[in-house]
Amino acid sequence: MMEPTGSPFDITTEELYDYALDLNYTYDYEDEMCNKTNIRHFGAIFTSVFFSIVVILSLFGNILVIVILAKYENIKSLSNAFILNLAISDLLFTTGLPFWAYYHVYGWTLGEAACKIVNFVFYVGFYSSGILLILMTAHRYVAVMNPLSDIVSTTGSYSVIVCVILWAVSILVASPAFIFTQKDQEYCGYASSYWSLWGIYQQNILFLVSSLVFIFCYSQIMCRLLRPTTQRRRSKTLKLIFTLMVVFFVGWAPYNVVIFLKSMYLWAKPVADSKTVARLCDASEPLDYAVYIGQLFAFSHCCLNPVFYVFVGVKFKNHLKKMLKSWCSSSSNTNSSIRSRHSRLTITSITSGEDFSM
Repeated sequence: MMEPTGSPFDITTEELYDYALDLNYTYDYEDEMCNKTNIRHFGAIFTSVFFSIVVILSLFGNILVIVILAKYENIKSLSNAFILNLAISDLLFTTGLPFWAYYHVYGWTLGEAACKIVNFVFYVGFYSSGILLILMTAHRYVAVMNPLSDIVSTTGSYSVIVCVILWAVSILVASPAFIFTQKDQEYCGYASSYWSLWGIYQQNILFLVSSLVFIFCYSQIMCRLLRPTTQRRRSKTLKLIFTLMVVFFVGWAPYNVVIFLKSMYLWAKPVADSKTVARLCDASEPLDYAVYIGQLFAFSHCCLNPVFYVFVGVKFKNHLKKMLKSWCSSSSNTNSSIRSRHSRLTITSITSGEDFSM
Protein backbone atom coordinates (compact mmCIF):
# COMPACT_ATOMS: atom_id res chain seq x y z
CA MET A 1 0.00 0.00 0.00
CA MET A 2 1.50 3.34 -1.04
CA GLU A 3 1.54 6.31 1.28
CA PRO A 4 0.02 9.51 -0.15
CA THR A 5 2.56 12.06 -1.31
CA GLY A 6 2.63 15.85 -1.29
CA SER A 7 0.28 17.96 0.80
CA PRO A 8 -1.88 15.87 3.17
CA PHE A 9 -5.01 17.32 1.59
CA ASP A 10 -3.83 17.34 -2.03
CA ILE A 11 -4.59 13.65 -2.68
CA THR A 12 -7.02 11.65 -4.73
CA THR A 13 -9.93 9.90 -3.07
CA GLU A 14 -8.47 6.56 -4.14
CA GLU A 15 -5.20 7.32 -2.32
CA LEU A 16 -7.13 8.47 0.72
CA TYR A 17 -9.06 5.25 0.98
CA ASP A 18 -6.09 3.07 0.19
CA TYR A 19 -4.14 4.89 2.90
CA ALA A 20 -6.65 5.66 5.64
CA LEU A 21 -10.00 3.93 5.29
CA ASP A 22 -9.06 0.29 4.90
CA LEU A 23 -10.44 -1.48 7.97
CA ASN A 24 -7.37 -3.67 8.30
CA TYR A 25 -4.84 -0.84 8.14
CA THR A 26 -3.05 -0.57 11.50
CA TYR A 27 -0.34 2.08 11.29
CA ASP A 28 -0.07 4.73 14.01
CA TYR A 29 -3.33 6.56 14.44
CA GLU A 30 -1.72 10.00 14.37
CA ASP A 31 -0.48 9.35 10.82
CA GLU A 32 -3.94 8.54 9.49
CA MET A 33 -6.20 10.95 7.66
CA CYS A 34 -9.23 9.66 9.57
CA ASN A 35 -9.35 8.78 13.24
CA LYS A 36 -10.35 5.10 13.35
CA THR A 37 -9.46 4.43 16.99
CA ASN A 38 -13.01 3.70 18.18
CA ILE A 39 -13.77 1.56 15.14
CA ARG A 40 -10.64 -0.54 15.65
CA HIS A 41 -11.38 -1.00 19.34
CA PHE A 42 -14.89 -2.12 18.44
CA GLY A 43 -13.56 -4.53 15.81
CA ALA A 44 -10.80 -5.92 18.05
CA ILE A 45 -13.17 -6.80 20.90
CA PHE A 46 -16.31 -7.76 19.00
CA THR A 47 -14.54 -9.73 16.26
CA SER A 48 -12.25 -11.73 18.54
CA VAL A 49 -15.10 -12.78 20.86
CA PHE A 50 -17.56 -13.60 18.09
CA PHE A 51 -15.04 -15.45 15.92
CA SER A 52 -13.98 -17.56 18.92
CA ILE A 53 -17.56 -18.74 19.35
CA VAL A 54 -17.94 -19.38 15.62
CA VAL A 55 -14.71 -21.40 15.49
CA ILE A 56 -15.76 -23.66 18.38
CA LEU A 57 -19.24 -24.30 16.96
CA SER A 58 -17.94 -24.84 13.43
CA LEU A 59 -15.25 -27.32 14.51
CA PHE A 60 -17.71 -29.27 16.62
CA GLY A 61 -20.51 -29.33 14.02
CA ASN A 62 -18.44 -30.05 10.92
CA ILE A 63 -16.22 -32.71 12.51
CA LEU A 64 -19.36 -34.41 13.81
CA VAL A 65 -20.79 -34.41 10.27
CA ILE A 66 -17.62 -36.04 8.91
CA VAL A 67 -17.65 -38.71 11.65
CA ILE A 68 -21.30 -39.57 11.01
CA LEU A 69 -20.75 -39.77 7.25
CA ALA A 70 -17.70 -42.01 7.66
CA LYS A 71 -19.45 -44.26 10.20
CA TYR A 72 -22.96 -44.66 8.79
CA GLU A 73 -23.22 -43.37 5.22
CA ASN A 74 -22.04 -44.21 1.72
CA ILE A 75 -19.81 -41.23 0.93
CA LYS A 76 -19.62 -42.28 -2.74
CA SER A 77 -23.17 -41.06 -3.39
CA LEU A 78 -23.33 -37.55 -4.86
CA SER A 79 -25.50 -36.07 -2.09
CA ASN A 80 -23.24 -37.42 0.68
CA ALA A 81 -20.14 -36.34 -1.27
CA PHE A 82 -21.55 -32.80 -1.34
CA ILE A 83 -22.19 -32.86 2.41
CA LEU A 84 -18.71 -34.23 3.14
CA ASN A 85 -17.03 -31.61 0.96
CA LEU A 86 -19.18 -28.84 2.48
CA ALA A 87 -17.96 -29.86 5.95
CA ILE A 88 -14.33 -29.89 4.74
CA SER A 89 -14.86 -26.53 3.00
CA ASP A 90 -16.31 -24.98 6.15
CA LEU A 91 -13.41 -26.32 8.20
CA LEU A 92 -10.95 -24.71 5.75
CA PHE A 93 -12.87 -21.45 6.03
CA THR A 94 -12.86 -21.77 9.83
CA THR A 95 -9.07 -22.15 10.01
CA GLY A 96 -8.70 -18.56 8.81
CA LEU A 97 -10.93 -17.02 11.49
CA PRO A 98 -8.47 -17.25 14.43
CA PHE A 99 -5.85 -15.50 12.29
CA TRP A 100 -8.28 -12.70 11.38
CA ALA A 101 -9.29 -12.33 15.04
CA TYR A 102 -5.59 -12.01 15.97
CA TYR A 103 -5.07 -9.59 13.08
CA HIS A 104 -7.86 -7.26 14.23
CA VAL A 105 -6.28 -7.07 17.70
CA TYR A 106 -2.51 -6.99 17.01
CA GLY A 107 -2.09 -6.33 13.28
CA TRP A 108 -0.30 -8.83 11.02
CA THR A 109 2.96 -9.94 12.66
CA LEU A 110 3.24 -13.44 11.12
CA GLY A 111 5.20 -12.66 7.94
CA GLU A 112 4.28 -12.38 4.26
CA ALA A 113 4.27 -16.14 3.53
CA ALA A 114 1.70 -16.72 6.27
CA CYS A 115 -0.30 -13.73 4.99
CA LYS A 116 -0.54 -15.29 1.52
CA ILE A 117 -1.29 -18.83 2.76
CA VAL A 118 -3.97 -17.78 5.25
CA ASN A 119 -5.70 -15.58 2.66
CA PHE A 120 -5.56 -18.35 0.06
CA VAL A 121 -6.87 -21.13 2.34
CA PHE A 122 -9.57 -18.82 3.69
CA TYR A 123 -10.84 -17.91 0.21
CA VAL A 124 -10.64 -21.50 -1.07
CA GLY A 125 -12.96 -22.42 1.80
CA PHE A 126 -15.15 -19.39 1.11
CA TYR A 127 -15.64 -20.02 -2.61
CA SER A 128 -15.92 -23.82 -2.37
CA SER A 129 -18.60 -23.43 0.31
CA GLY A 130 -20.59 -21.05 -1.90
CA ILE A 131 -20.28 -23.28 -4.97
CA LEU A 132 -21.29 -26.34 -2.94
CA LEU A 133 -24.43 -24.61 -1.68
CA ILE A 134 -25.36 -23.89 -5.30
CA LEU A 135 -24.75 -27.51 -6.33
CA MET A 136 -26.63 -28.90 -3.33
CA THR A 137 -29.60 -26.65 -4.03
CA ALA A 138 -29.65 -27.67 -7.71
CA HIS A 139 -29.33 -31.36 -6.73
CA ARG A 140 -32.22 -31.03 -4.28
CA TYR A 141 -34.29 -29.34 -7.00
CA VAL A 142 -33.68 -32.24 -9.43
CA ALA A 143 -34.45 -34.79 -6.70
CA VAL A 144 -37.86 -33.21 -6.04
CA MET A 145 -38.84 -32.28 -9.59
CA ASN A 146 -37.46 -35.39 -11.33
CA PRO A 147 -36.70 -38.09 -8.73
CA LEU A 148 -35.97 -40.72 -11.39
CA SER A 149 -33.14 -38.68 -12.93
CA ASP A 150 -29.71 -40.30 -13.10
CA ILE A 151 -28.25 -37.24 -11.35
CA VAL A 152 -30.12 -38.11 -8.16
CA SER A 153 -28.57 -41.59 -7.90
CA THR A 154 -25.08 -40.70 -9.15
CA THR A 155 -22.32 -42.55 -7.27
CA GLY A 156 -18.69 -43.61 -7.56
CA SER A 157 -16.39 -42.00 -10.10
CA TYR A 158 -18.93 -39.36 -11.18
CA SER A 159 -19.08 -38.00 -7.63
CA VAL A 160 -15.29 -37.90 -7.47
CA ILE A 161 -15.07 -36.05 -10.81
CA VAL A 162 -17.64 -33.47 -9.71
CA CYS A 163 -15.77 -32.85 -6.44
CA VAL A 164 -12.39 -32.58 -8.21
CA ILE A 165 -13.83 -29.98 -10.62
CA LEU A 166 -15.39 -28.13 -7.69
CA TRP A 167 -12.07 -27.82 -5.84
CA ALA A 168 -10.15 -26.97 -9.01
CA VAL A 169 -12.53 -24.07 -9.72
CA SER A 170 -12.37 -22.90 -6.10
CA ILE A 171 -8.56 -22.93 -6.12
CA LEU A 172 -8.48 -21.07 -9.43
CA VAL A 173 -10.90 -18.38 -8.24
CA ALA A 174 -9.03 -18.00 -4.93
CA SER A 175 -5.56 -17.87 -6.54
CA PRO A 176 -5.41 -14.02 -6.74
CA ALA A 177 -5.63 -14.02 -2.93
CA PHE A 178 -2.32 -15.92 -2.88
CA ILE A 179 -0.57 -14.12 -5.74
CA PHE A 180 -1.56 -10.49 -5.11
CA THR A 181 -1.74 -10.21 -1.32
CA GLN A 182 1.19 -8.81 0.58
CA LYS A 183 2.33 -7.84 4.07
CA ASP A 184 3.12 -4.15 4.50
CA GLN A 185 4.23 -3.41 8.08
CA GLU A 186 1.15 -4.59 10.04
CA TYR A 187 -1.17 -4.74 7.03
CA CYS A 188 -2.05 -8.00 5.25
CA GLY A 189 -4.25 -7.82 2.15
CA TYR A 190 -4.39 -7.06 -1.56
CA ALA A 191 -1.49 -4.92 -2.77
CA SER A 192 -3.64 -2.54 -4.88
CA SER A 193 -7.16 -1.21 -5.12
CA TYR A 194 -7.58 -3.05 -8.44
CA TRP A 195 -7.25 -6.48 -6.81
CA SER A 196 -9.33 -5.35 -3.85
CA LEU A 197 -12.11 -4.56 -6.32
CA TRP A 198 -11.55 -7.90 -8.05
CA GLY A 199 -12.00 -9.74 -4.74
CA ILE A 200 -15.10 -7.75 -3.79
CA TYR A 201 -16.86 -8.25 -7.12
CA GLN A 202 -16.03 -11.96 -7.18
CA GLN A 203 -17.82 -12.30 -3.86
CA ASN A 204 -20.74 -10.20 -5.12
CA ILE A 205 -21.07 -12.36 -8.25
CA LEU A 206 -21.02 -15.56 -6.20
CA PHE A 207 -23.75 -14.14 -3.96
CA LEU A 208 -25.90 -13.07 -6.92
CA VAL A 209 -25.58 -16.47 -8.62
CA SER A 210 -26.33 -18.25 -5.33
CA SER A 211 -29.37 -16.02 -4.77
CA LEU A 212 -30.77 -16.67 -8.24
CA VAL A 213 -30.29 -20.43 -7.85
CA PHE A 214 -31.82 -20.39 -4.36
CA ILE A 215 -34.84 -18.32 -5.38
CA PHE A 216 -35.55 -20.31 -8.55
CA CYS A 217 -34.99 -23.81 -7.17
CA TYR A 218 -36.69 -23.37 -3.82
CA SER A 219 -39.65 -21.45 -5.25
CA GLN A 220 -40.19 -24.32 -7.72
CA ILE A 221 -39.88 -26.88 -4.94
CA MET A 222 -42.35 -24.97 -2.78
CA CYS A 223 -44.85 -24.76 -5.66
CA ARG A 224 -44.48 -28.50 -6.14
CA LEU A 225 -45.02 -29.19 -2.45
CA LEU A 226 -48.12 -26.98 -2.32
CA ARG A 227 -49.95 -29.27 -4.71
CA PRO A 228 -52.85 -31.18 -3.10
CA THR A 229 -51.22 -34.51 -3.99
CA THR A 230 -48.17 -33.84 -1.82
CA GLN A 231 -49.36 -33.77 1.77
CA ARG A 232 -46.86 -35.96 3.60
CA ARG A 233 -44.39 -33.92 5.68
CA ARG A 234 -45.21 -30.90 3.52
CA SER A 235 -45.45 -28.39 6.35
CA LYS A 236 -42.12 -29.40 7.89
CA THR A 237 -40.33 -29.29 4.52
CA LEU A 238 -41.74 -25.86 3.68
CA LYS A 239 -40.59 -24.52 7.05
CA LEU A 240 -37.12 -25.92 6.46
CA ILE A 241 -36.87 -24.35 2.99
CA PHE A 242 -38.08 -21.01 4.32
CA THR A 243 -35.52 -21.19 7.15
CA LEU A 244 -32.69 -22.03 4.73
CA MET A 245 -33.50 -19.03 2.56
CA VAL A 246 -33.88 -16.63 5.50
CA VAL A 247 -30.58 -17.75 7.07
CA PHE A 248 -28.76 -17.49 3.74
CA PHE A 249 -29.98 -13.99 2.91
CA VAL A 250 -29.67 -12.63 6.46
CA GLY A 251 -26.13 -13.99 6.58
CA TRP A 252 -24.83 -12.93 3.18
CA ALA A 253 -26.98 -10.06 1.87
CA PRO A 254 -25.85 -7.33 4.36
CA TYR A 255 -22.19 -8.33 3.94
CA ASN A 256 -22.34 -8.16 0.14
CA VAL A 257 -24.16 -4.83 0.22
CA VAL A 258 -21.62 -3.17 2.50
CA ILE A 259 -18.54 -4.46 0.64
CA PHE A 260 -20.13 -3.29 -2.62
CA LEU A 261 -20.68 0.17 -1.13
CA LYS A 262 -17.10 0.16 0.12
CA SER A 263 -15.90 -0.62 -3.41
CA MET A 264 -17.50 2.58 -4.68
CA TYR A 265 -14.84 4.64 -2.91
CA LEU A 266 -12.07 2.77 -4.71
CA TRP A 267 -13.42 3.86 -8.12
CA ALA A 268 -13.66 7.61 -7.40
CA LYS A 269 -10.55 9.70 -8.20
CA PRO A 270 -11.29 13.43 -7.79
CA VAL A 271 -8.79 15.60 -5.92
CA ALA A 272 -9.92 15.98 -2.31
CA ASP A 273 -9.59 19.18 -0.27
CA SER A 274 -9.71 19.34 3.53
CA LYS A 275 -13.50 19.68 3.69
CA THR A 276 -13.96 16.72 1.35
CA VAL A 277 -11.57 14.62 3.46
CA ALA A 278 -13.50 15.47 6.64
CA ARG A 279 -16.82 14.69 4.94
CA LEU A 280 -15.53 11.37 3.60
CA CYS A 281 -14.21 10.43 7.03
CA ASP A 282 -17.60 11.13 8.62
CA ALA A 283 -19.45 9.28 5.86
CA SER A 284 -17.17 6.25 6.09
CA GLU A 285 -17.64 5.62 9.81
CA PRO A 286 -21.09 3.95 9.66
CA LEU A 287 -19.89 1.88 6.69
CA ASP A 288 -16.84 0.72 8.65
CA TYR A 289 -19.05 -0.50 11.50
CA ALA A 290 -21.40 -2.12 8.98
CA VAL A 291 -18.50 -4.02 7.37
CA TYR A 292 -17.51 -5.48 10.73
CA ILE A 293 -21.05 -6.52 11.61
CA GLY A 294 -21.73 -7.86 8.10
CA GLN A 295 -18.60 -10.00 8.30
CA LEU A 296 -19.71 -11.50 11.58
CA PHE A 297 -23.10 -12.53 10.18
CA ALA A 298 -21.63 -13.87 6.95
CA PHE A 299 -18.70 -15.78 8.43
CA SER A 300 -20.87 -17.42 11.09
CA HIS A 301 -22.66 -19.23 8.24
CA CYS A 302 -19.90 -21.87 8.28
CA CYS A 303 -21.04 -23.12 11.68
CA LEU A 304 -24.72 -23.00 10.70
CA ASN A 305 -24.32 -25.18 7.58
CA PRO A 306 -24.18 -28.49 9.52
CA VAL A 307 -27.34 -27.55 11.41
CA PHE A 308 -29.50 -26.53 8.46
CA TYR A 309 -28.13 -28.78 5.73
CA VAL A 310 -27.48 -31.98 7.68
CA PHE A 311 -28.96 -32.40 11.15
CA VAL A 312 -32.45 -31.22 10.20
CA GLY A 313 -32.74 -34.39 8.08
CA VAL A 314 -34.41 -37.40 9.68
CA LYS A 315 -31.64 -39.75 8.53
CA PHE A 316 -28.81 -37.78 10.08
CA LYS A 317 -30.75 -37.17 13.28
CA ASN A 318 -31.22 -40.94 13.58
CA HIS A 319 -27.51 -41.49 12.96
CA LEU A 320 -26.69 -38.92 15.65
CA LYS A 321 -29.03 -40.61 18.14
CA LYS A 322 -27.54 -44.00 17.32
CA MET A 323 -24.01 -42.69 17.81
CA LEU A 324 -24.90 -41.02 21.12
CA LYS A 325 -26.54 -44.25 22.32
CA SER A 326 -23.45 -46.25 21.37
CA TRP A 327 -21.26 -43.79 23.29
CA CYS A 328 -23.56 -43.96 26.32
CA SER A 329 -23.66 -47.75 26.09
CA SER A 330 -19.88 -47.90 25.84
CA SER A 331 -19.55 -45.60 28.84
CA SER A 332 -22.07 -47.69 30.78
CA ASN A 333 -20.20 -50.90 29.94
CA THR A 334 -16.93 -49.33 31.04
CA ASN A 335 -18.45 -48.25 34.37
CA SER A 336 -19.99 -51.70 34.82
CA SER A 337 -16.61 -53.31 34.16
CA ILE A 338 -14.94 -51.02 36.70
CA ARG A 339 -17.62 -51.82 39.32
CA SER A 340 -17.26 -55.56 38.65
CA ARG A 341 -13.48 -55.31 38.98
CA HIS A 342 -13.88 -53.33 42.18
CA SER A 343 -16.20 -56.04 43.60
CA ARG A 344 -13.74 -58.81 42.74
CA LEU A 345 -10.87 -56.88 44.34
CA THR A 346 -12.96 -56.24 47.48
CA ILE A 347 -13.90 -59.93 47.82
CA THR A 348 -10.28 -60.97 47.33
CA SER A 349 -9.18 -58.45 49.92
CA ILE A 350 -11.71 -59.63 52.48
CA THR A 351 -10.91 -63.33 52.00
CA SER A 352 -7.21 -62.68 52.34
CA GLY A 353 -7.73 -60.68 55.52
CA GLU A 354 -6.23 -57.47 54.09
CA ASP A 355 -7.57 -53.94 54.33
CA PHE A 356 -7.78 -52.91 50.69
CA SER A 357 -9.58 -49.88 49.19
CA MET A 358 -9.95 -48.57 45.66
